[in-house]
Amino acid sequence: MKNVLILGAGLVTRPIVRHLLDQPDFKVTVASRTVSKAEKLINGHPQGEAKTLLVDDSVALREMISRADLVVSLVPYTYHPIVAELCIDMGKQMVTTSYVSEAMKKLDEKAKKAGVLVLNEIGVDPGIDHMSAMRIIHNVEEKDGKVVSFYSYCGGLPAPEANTNPFGYKFSWSPRGVVLAGRNAGRYLKDGKIVDVENKDLFAHRWDVEIEGLGTLEAYTNRNSLPYIELYGLEGISSLYRGTLRYPGWCDTWHVIVNMGLLDLDKRDYLKGLTFREFTAKVLGVTPNADLKKDIAAKVGFKPNPESLERLEWLGLFGDDPLPAERTYLDVLSARLLEKLPYEEGERDMIVLHHDFLAEYPDENRKEKITSTLIDFGIPRGDSSMARTVSLPAAIASKLILQGKIKETGVHIPVIPSIYNPVLDELESLSIVCKEKSFPA
Repeated sequence: MKNVLILGAGLVTRPIVRHLLDQPDFKVTVASRTVSKAEKLINGHPQGEAKTLLVDDSVALREMISRADLVVSLVPYTYHPIVAELCIDMGKQMVTTSYVSEAMKKLDEKAKKAGVLVLNEIGVDPGIDHMSAMRIIHNVEEKDGKVVSFYSYCGGLPAPEANTNPFGYKFSWSPRGVVLAGRNAGRYLKDGKIVDVENKDLFAHRWDVEIEGLGTLEAYTNRNSLPYIELYGLEGISSLYRGTLRYPGWCDTWHVIVNMGLLDLDKRDYLKGLTFREFTAKVLGVTPNADLKKDIAAKVGFKPNPESLERLEWLGLFGDDPLPAERTYLDVLSARLLEKLPYEEGERDMIVLHHDFLAEYPDENRKEKITSTLIDFGIPRGDSSMARTVSLPAAIASKLILQGKIKETGVHIPVIPSIYNPVLDELESLSIVCKEKSFPA
């Protein structure tokens, strides 16, 4: 019997728990600060156990890890290096869906010496995006070709029939991470030149992307794309871009939100007791009885389109509802978004992942365009697509590691064939499929 310890019981955790409990020789322990959440995930399964754990309780954490063969860390990312060090010290394998941090990278040699694999970024983005891209890149290289351009896009969205609010977006979890991402700048490579996008221009610097079967979505820069040149072995590539996908209208509205200063994280005690109209007036530096829509243009330095202002009005920023009990602009906005943009019972979410490659081959200077597209939908009144695509890759990788089918040691992400091929193959059996197409360019 193999023992798996899952740290965390958040909204994406159910599919990994159920997938591993379906294995006849696995026992699964879910440890969470709120044990009732863990109990709900186990749901009385005879090979499952729910435990209470505060992840900063180092004694309890060490004791739980000592009894596991593999640990899946789904707690906040700052704890992953702590969990990894304990796993390495005790010779336990580890999996996480989060980005590999600098602190985690430093554990590589120690993990190799201990014969331990610490597998990071095995979710959807990051995760399936890496694996589907690397399979294509390696296939091109095996045919003596070279990838000269790579554009990658990913977005979690409401399914088309659930796209029912002016923002074209819905939250089934805390929106703070999405809102915080609006504070980022961007960087990518286009035609051999580095393009830097300041935060104030992040949502203005966007373009339309046609997705077969869905129509037009819009993309904006997802942080710094340049590290993926080395990560994917694409030295000499002329264009490399990673973007986030949204329904049309999102970028115009968020361009206004960013430049209003609504993503500010400074604590302000004076927010207590204000209405949203008074709050917006404070942000703009005007009186509450002013024409707030006109004053927004003066604040942001450009004329917003009418649809963007209508979305802000629909959100309630010009109304008399009381503010939530938050002390920063960003948290006020996050709380309001969570209230106004929920999924209704039975609605489906959707994950869209799209790669667009241009490859060159030495024979007759041949060029080939290659696309890979994943469109996955949530299950009404069941698992969301976000939960499935984040946690099932981690579940499959965990199983393969414990079965001895993934043998690597050290700190890894899934960019090598021995990891991505079996994981992608099994995802296809679960109807999570990246459909590839190619044609002459």
